[in-house]
Amino acid sequence: MTGINGAARRAMLPTMFALAMAGCGAPPEPEVEETHPPAPAPAPVPAPAETQAPGPAAETEDVELDAAEPADPEAGSTFDINTLPASTAALGTPPYFTLPEGYRESGGRHTVQLDFGQVALWVGDRFHIAEGQAYATGIRVDRDSGKQYSGLEVARNLEHAVTSAGGVEVFAGEIPRDVRSEVEAVMRDWPTEARCRINSPVQVFALRRDDGNVWVRTCTAQNFAGMIVVREQPLQITSGLVPASELAQHLATAGRVAVQVNFATDSADILPDSQPQLEQMLHLLAADPALRLSVNGHTDATGDAAYNQRLSEQRAQSVVDALAARGMDPSRLEARGHGHSQPVADEGTDHGRAQNRRVELIKL
Repeated sequence: MTGINGAARRAMLPTMFALAMAGCGAPPEPEVEETHPPAPAPAPVPAPAETQAPGPAAETEDVELDAAEPADPEAGSTFDINTLPASTAALGTPPYFTLPEGYRESGGRHTVQLDFGQVALWVGDRFHIAEGQAYATGIRVDRDSGKQYSGLEVARNLEHAVTSAGGVEVFAGEIPRDVRSEVEAVMRDWPTEARCRINSPVQVFALRRDDGNVWVRTCTAQNFAGMIVVREQPLQITSGLVPASELAQHLATAGRVAVQVNFATDSADILPDSQPQLEQMLHLLAADPALRLSVNGHTDATGDAAYNQRLSEQRAQSVVDALAARGMDPSRLEARGHGHSQPVADEGTDHGRAQNRRVELIKL
């Protein structure tokens, strides 16, 4: 090659380049496998489910499908208070929990304490109806405190108090729209401020206790909050039907007799279980056409005097109206209310307050 001059070498370059390029063709496949690592494979197109090889991706898909399946209502998804840890804290006297500093009960008709009441509590999947000793109040800022109302402050304080006593939050948020009519049917007799607006956010807490489960329902509105506390317990039956003959005997000897007429909470609506007693009152009047009666309503001292006075008058009038609707001449009856001005028992006990809430028949 040394005899070839520069011009000749330049003339041969195209030919040598062509031969070199021809020699770079793809070698047989075995040689590539022996001398080069395999190139990364492109992303595979997913195979149909029945042919896709099992692996991590398939396992992940199975988990996601399982999580998307609806819960079986018979598989323990329904709330059960018996699954909660027991509360053993000393609760004291109702309502057990104090209001935050700078806040007060709304008072008047917005605060009620009952020996026996019924509360509807949304627990996430259904309503739980709790019956027993109940307390309900609206909560407003105390004007003398200089504070501004904060629903969040009230809610967080009450949450801390309840959970510190062993309570567990079982629901927080707005009650679903499609079941609100159900809660209204049970709760309409409770004070408006104690239960807030129908779309107000609520929190429901449960305390599982050996001495009676305690439920706490709190809620917040724009310028007030509310709290209802109920301790579940069976109703102690203390009344019975007083027959017409016994009513007549008491009127003849004492000039008056107390009858058990039950009303809806904070209302003058007579409950259905009082109908048999009303029938006995009709028999009493029918047996003595000359008998004229004053129907007197009485309340306990819960709430303010003016409100109790109106409520007692309305309840007395409801009894007169009920008797008149059954054919009794209303001119033989008078309706009078005395509020809580004429107690017959100690207001400091549940039993005493129950005795003070009464209807009396007085001979005119």
